[in-house]
This record gives sequence, structure tokens and C-alpha cells, in this order.
Amino acid sequence: MRFTSTPRGARLARRLVSHHLDEWGHPYDSPLNETATLIAAELAANAVRHGHVQGRDFHLRLVETADGIRLEVSDTRTERLPEPRPPQDPAADESGRGLLLVEALADRWGVEPRSPGKCVWAEVRRSPATER
Repeated sequence: MRFTSTPRGARLARRLVSHHLDEWGHPYDSPLNETATLIAAELAANAVRHGHVQGRDFHLRLVETADGIRLEVSDTRTERLPEPRPPQDPAADESGRGLLLVEALADRWGVEPRSPGKCVWAEVRRSPATER
């Protein structure tokens, strides 16, 4: 899916992830849907905030795998690669907190180069904690 690199595009990406997961049999209020939707919201917001290049969209790919869900968000900015780091003074710096959330919720996540830009991905496995 392709979205405008705007806050509206990020909101639409989040909503479509939740909707597709519901269609795939993971209801809106299921832990897997809620977790993957929250991760999608953070990655899309980061693509808009940190990966925005004028005139370029961001892409979101949602895949149901044999053991869970994989989300991939791609943008065209190459010089700003995300890295998890603990926040310093909570009042002084909010940068990086979204990735701390992704790291806490995802079973795995990472960054891959893409031409042009990068792809930030996260995986959520099915487990007793994510299935009802």
C-alpha cells in the first residue's frame, strides 16, 4: 500500500492495517490486531516525521506469515536510519520513543536498505498472548 507522507497518510495506514487484519480473521479487539496496528502506527508516523522527502510517498506492506504478521514501512530518505536507544531526560527529548515501543511489542524488528531509502520492518508472532 502506498500513502502520502503526511499525518493523514499515517492515520490511513494504521486504519487499513487494522481493517485487513480483521478481514484475515484477527478481530479488531484481538491482541494480535491491536499490537500490529500500534506498531504500524509508530512505523508510519516515523516514516512521515523522519523519512519524509518532498513529493515522495511511503509504502506499507502487510504480510500474514505461517507464524504471525510482518509489517514493512519504506521511505526514500537514506541518511536517517532508526536505532533503538533509551530516552534520556523524558522532558528533554522525545525522539526514539516510538522505536522503543516497537522493540517492546515486536518479536523482531530491523532496518534494511532499499533503493532509494530504507525499509523498517517488524514481526509479531502468534502466541497465547496474541490470540484469543
